[in-house]
Amino acid sequence: MTEWTSQLHKWIRLCCVAEVSAAKPGNVSFSQCFIDVAAEDFLRSADAIAPVISQVNKCGIGETIFLAVQATQAAVHSNTNLGIVLLLTPMVAVSASHSLADGIEDVLRTLTVDDAVWVYKAIGLAAPGGLGKSASQDVFDVPTMDLRACMQLAADRDLIAAQYTNGFVDVLQTGCRLLQQSGDWRKLADFRLAWLALNLMAEFGDSLIQRKCGDEMNRLVSTKARHVLECGWPFTAGTQAIYDEFDSFLRADGNRRNPGTTADMIAAILFASLREGICTYDESGNTLMFSAD
Repeated sequence: MTEWTSQLHKWIRLCCVAEVSAAKPGNVSFSQCFIDVAAEDFLRSADAIAPVISQVNKCGIGETIFLAVQATQAAVHSNTNLGIVLLLTPMVAVSASHSLADGIEDVLRTLTVDDAVWVYKAIGLAAPGGLGKSASQDVFDVPTMDLRACMQLAADRDLIAAQYTNGFVDVLQTGCRLLQQSGDWRKLADFRLAWLALNLMAEFGDSLIQRKCGDEMNRLVSTKARHVLECGWPFTAGTQAIYDEFDSFLRADGNRRNPGTTADMIAAILFASLREGICTYDESGNTLMFSAD
């Protein structure tokens, strides 16, 4: 394992650990589990995918995604991280000599039909919730277009697919900028990722909620997230109850409104921020460290 591969391995694992270690609205954390999955499952999943994805340049994007999902299934027998794997793998493939912003397009332009075939197999293995049928290049069929073209067909309804078409702009610009804005927080540092989650839901809604619950519910979730922010949480006294109400709303009905895509995006934003030197992560204290700290 090269020094760069070893560093990628570390960042992949740490971004997953940091994501699940932070309490965020509607998501699994060490303080909130679901009936069928707990934070420890996400840690095992992180350990499973880090050695696979860090070696992406040995076998390509699509096959790496499949192998990472396969490793996750062997470790936890559940879909804990398909979205994370889809987001991280292209970014990990960017050359060490390039920033993510400068190098991601070179990676995305090389995606092939074979990559799409492997990714469709990975999606079938993970069996994510809420999948419907598509008129063209349906995930239950064998794809005949390259992976980026297939993602383009889903980009208007899936934020993860959209990253493949827009050059990961929502991760590398919107997400990293928001995270960096919280860099000088001191007393509110524990709320950084929850605040980031609210901002993402306010702007994009959540693709998993949209698939499972429909467009109207997704718009409602976005409106509620925006309301929490507009009330001044976490900066304004007396707003914690408003946040808690939103969190409870997402967790109602057996966690059906779990904002899973938002959690996946946060893991990707964390990876990008670690890789680009925006922050570091102290696992022993579950703390993001910024240059201002």
